[in-house]
Amino acid sequence: LGKCWESLVIQACKNSDTFQPALKIGSDEPCDLRIENYAIDTKYRVGSGDSGTLKKFKQYGEILINKGYEPVFLFLREDNLPAAITACKKGNWTVYMGKESFNFIKKVSGFDMEDFLIKRRGEFVADR
Repeated sequence: LGKCWESLVIQACKNSDTFQPALKIGSDEPCDLRIENYAIDTKYRVGSGDSGTLKKFKQYGEILINKGYEPVFLFLREDNLPAAITACKKGNWTVYMGKESFNFIKKVSGFDMEDFLIKRRGEFVADR
């Protein structure tokens, strides 16, 4: 579901004149897309509290700020690991979850993704 969320956010933002794809630094991508002065990373949810993941959140935030961006995390779910959210905030990321993420997407792209998805609820059934 993480790649689906990422793809939805990227597609919603592509119509903006300021859209840019992920920033690549060597083999790393500290964000999934850039729009206006925001460097945005998307996560369906974050449940990993391993030290490597938390260290990356902090490092990537600094890298993006040094490149002139405001780092923003967009989480779809709200049941994220508190230690991971704390690491994001210590890395100077602005963190949005759930409805806040949809509001941010609408603000920067003009596209109401939440309304779009609600209207299509049930159209795509996962075979489990």
